[in-house]
Amino acid sequence: MKHKAVVFFCMFESGHFQRLRPIISGLSEAGVSAHVFTHAAFKPQVERAGGIFFDLFSRYPLELADGESIPISSRYVAFAAKYAEEIRRDVADTGASLLINDTFAVIGRVLAPLLDIPRVNVCSGHNLPPARILPVLAKDPRVRTSRACFEAVEVLKHRYGMADASPFSYVSSISPDLNIYCEPPEFLEEDDRPAFEPLAFYGSLPSGDERSADGPGRGWWPAVGKPDDLKIYVSFGTIIWRYYSADAIRALNTIAAAIAGLKGVGAVISLGRAAVDESRVAGWVRSNISVESYVNQWEVLRETGAFITHHGMNSTHEAIFHRVPMISYPFFWDQPDMAETCRKYGLAVPLSDSPRGEFHEDAVRAAFDRIDREREAMRTALARAREWELAAVAGRPEVHRRILGFLG
Repeated sequence: MKHKAVVFFCMFESGHFQRLRPIISGLSEAGVSAHVFTHAAFKPQVERAGGIFFDLFSRYPLELADGESIPISSRYVAFAAKYAEEIRRDVADTGASLLINDTFAVIGRVLAPLLDIPRVNVCSGHNLPPARILPVLAKDPRVRTSRACFEAVEVLKHRYGMADASPFSYVSSISPDLNIYCEPPEFLEEDDRPAFEPLAFYGSLPSGDERSADGPGRGWWPAVGKPDDLKIYVSFGTIIWRYYSADAIRALNTIAAAIAGLKGVGAVISLGRAAVDESRVAGWVRSNISVESYVNQWEVLRETGAFITHHGMNSTHEAIFHRVPMISYPFFWDQPDMAETCRKYGLAVPLSDSPRGEFHEDAVRAAFDRIDREREAMRTALARAREWELAAVAGRPEVHRRILGFLG
């Protein structure tokens, strides 16, 4: 099996890479040469997983393909059209007979037919069937498509045979060979599954080795004085800060003010490395609230009593693994649907009635009170959902075998 090679493509999206990492590791352990074309920031993780790193964006700068389109993910469409021929040669040099890409990596969809090799798509989020999502994106007020992107769409259609190419092709790269869905099957209704067939469920948790390797943590709640104080973790991830920073700041203003007046409660607010004005951050800090640019979320969730979350896919499933009740505050994309699914299963309570909806301090306190009242029921629901997570992870070897089947 040593002579077998696979090429991976992942754009500069940390959550997407996290979902690819156990696949890289699993195939490397099976003796496959895993060539990973991605951003330099992921090089250490690629190499720890046993992969062979290729610095995709230093050699092929994204900004030279498209430095203007919003959402940023539309720039990946222009990237695919501009660099396909050059990257094709790089992939041919690896001898790869299979291509695996995260859905946003449009370049993978272009290259697989050029190289005449099968392709495995790793789904980018929670329940994002192209037929439903593309019309939503067409009306999204954020959208600003550059001339370079529109020209790239024509190249993809006429030179590379992508008849359905659009500025939103980053959501429509479903593979005819295999699509890996990074959640347990319980998070995708039967009626929604045909859009992703052929389909394999994989989950989004770190591998077992990665979970057990984490240390005891640095202690993220210095303001909490008593062991039985309620520890609140607040994080809206990283991506929402690209587009909705004003809404995030408004929400954190209210959340911080509400928590500051509570006894026996301490909170950590993570900014996901977003550049937030220091005076604004200083206004959130209290004797029982600390604000961090970035935290080790896996460590923090081990000690968290309630999690105010945007419901990103990785954050949601990590919270379930740690059996942490969630307070839903979704912003956009797949987050509202994820929040609704979690509420349906009794894993979360809402903070507002709509995505990015306004709320007052009493709504924050009411959410805490509801979690306290329903804690036993939520604990039972979270334990059940955690078993779903573990079952998805336990099924990964079979998914790896299915992938290896493409190598002959």
